[in-house]
Amino acid sequence: MKKLYTILVAAVFLSSCAKNLDEYNVDQKKATVVPAATLFTAAQKSFADVMTSPSVNTNVFRFYVQQWTTTEYLDEPRYNLTARPLPQAFWSAIYKDVLSDLVESKRIINADPLINADVKSNELAQIGVMEVLAWSTLVNTFGNIPYSEAMNITNVQPKYDDAATIYSDLLVRLDAALAGFKPAATGFGTADLLYSSNIASWVKFGNSLKLRLGLVLADKDAAKAKTVVEAAATKVFTSAADNARFPYTLSPPNNNPISTNANKGLTTRTDYIAASTLVDKMNALSDPRRAGFFTQVNGTYIGGYVGFTNSYANFSTMAARISAYDFEALLLDYPETEFALAEASARGFAVPGTAEQHYKNAVTASIVYWGGTTAQADVYLARPDVAYTSSSTNYKESIGVQKWIALYNRGYESWTEWRRLDFPKLSPPSAATAPAGQSVPAGLSIPVRLIYPINEQTLNGAARSAAAAAIGGDLVTTKLFWDVN
Repeated sequence: MKKLYTILVAAVFLSSCAKNLDEYNVDQKKATVVPAATLFTAAQKSFADVMTSPSVNTNVFRFYVQQWTTTEYLDEPRYNLTARPLPQAFWSAIYKDVLSDLVESKRIINADPLINADVKSNELAQIGVMEVLAWSTLVNTFGNIPYSEAMNITNVQPKYDDAATIYSDLLVRLDAALAGFKPAATGFGTADLLYSSNIASWVKFGNSLKLRLGLVLADKDAAKAKTVVEAAATKVFTSAADNARFPYTLSPPNNNPISTNANKGLTTRTDYIAASTLVDKMNALSDPRRAGFFTQVNGTYIGGYVGFTNSYANFSTMAARISAYDFEALLLDYPETEFALAEASARGFAVPGTAEQHYKNAVTASIVYWGGTTAQADVYLARPDVAYTSSSTNYKESIGVQKWIALYNRGYESWTEWRRLDFPKLSPPSAATAPAGQSVPAGLSIPVRLIYPINEQTLNGAARSAAAAAIGGDLVTTKLFWDVN
């Protein structure tokens, strides 16, 4: 009787836990339904991660603009894009980890009839701005890309669209997103890790992005750039408080990706040092940001040889703040915006303020962000080789050099600005720059685009071949449509 009772109790217990046998196959630790807000958060983090990471498998742009170089591994500072799957990693991170999450988040929101109309409008607008940010990054990296037929799971071989056509559509989409913001309502709330759904901040962010995109077109289509820039110029960031910053935490896996690769609490690797190109320039200018950027070696800032092996102990590396677990990622900031306004003014666009004043604002804000003072900025800006009116007769050089410095640790955006403005003048590793006892292959060129991922040749070969032919060849030397100088 006792045995029968035990069996009956067990049967009742099991029947109360599972209504049918299918429930035994449900993994309770793997969700099958994800809220729209969670996907939005994940997309923000994924974008911040790929733009911030210093991993040689994902993001090598600090090497291309010679802010950093390596101690041992030379493929990346010598522009080898096939030794590792770098183009694939960057491509996949944005398509799969950013855009896919944003598209699904948007689908869930649109399918929900219970969301307040103004909240829904704000959430869709926030997604819209992030989508434009992600898509523009892909275009500015590769040129023609899958766009109109992309993000459709039923089409595994999407066509590649013309980059200029995509850009025009992105500006339309950005305007639509900006028009969708409802300042009196909230959005994703705390799931928005950039601004906690402060809609006024999102409006500034969207317009600052619009300013950035407009200037990218300036050498190709000055009239269109003028229209875009002038429409955005009065609604952009006005202080560092507006920065689009992603807040990393002290706890992995939500820590600063740089710390994963460079902080001695997480790794023993000693891969990254300051590049002589940047350090030498800042030494020549007695730049007050050096202490915020670099460590010292025997009381001196010393940059390593770009594209050659270097002893870690002999050269400056990143300052401790940069490799801290919780050091923030900047996706777009106030100094960048002030430099953009300075350039717009120099080009004759109708924006408030003068080129010189915006230039001063940008340099000052950058110095303060990196631990300096406004007094130091005043002294620095008084130098003839720094002052806007005397550092060069070419506004692209004046702005380009200082923007390159201010975009330290933001290698991707620095790379885009270098391609646009053609300053500073950078040279690839060569025999002329080789330290004693080292050599380098002849004919290296700093990439002006990434090649298409190798697996596109296999998985989407016809479309990839057509795109390569349309842009003038799938080469690192093929200039994008807006890079006309």
